Amino acid sequence: MTNQALLIIDYTNDFVADQGALTCGQPGQALAPKIVKLAEETHEKGGWVLLPTDVHTPNDPYHPETKLFPQHNVRGSWGRELFGPLKEWYAANQSADDVWQFDKTRYSSFAGTDLDLRLRERHVDTLILTGVCTDICVLHTAVDAYNLGYRLIIPQDAVASFDPAGHTWALNHFKTCLGAELI
Repeated sequence: MTNQALLIIDYTNDFVADQGALTCGQPGQALAPKIVKLAEETHEKGGWVLLPTDVHTPNDPYHPETKLFPQHNVRGSWGRELFGPLKEWYAANQSADDVWQFDKTRYSSFAGTDLDLRLRERHVDTLILTGVCTDICVLHTAVDAYNLGYRLIIPQDAVASFDPAGHTWALNHFKTCLGAELI
């Protein structure tokens, strides 16, 4: 086992597929080979492959995103399924102890989850962040990880956003404010 974990954040149909409710479209779709390659390499090395995945209930009056975005990533829907080849990779590897998908209901993978506890139990101190959107869920996960003392690695060809300016801004923020290593 290694002290690293790969987080594949919100790589679902609603955020990536052409028909997705909040899709990144082609920039998100182009990540698929790189994300699957990173998952396979991490898994082969005995590292942790984690899939924090946004989940919602329709028209939730208590969730702040209901007012900001169209309905997306509804539990049990096509939109919440993992996108493309990642869905296949996860189906083939989900029974492994070092691979797990978990629900998140906020932008950060840490908010309201036991992620920090599970990482510390496994002596993980370095997170490789991939997925979408660079300037929303990846960013908020990175900020929380930084504040919790994790080392951050961001593969630039494994994150995307529907907002090119936001994507560029977030990459700069990762490096200059969070001390992340951009590769």
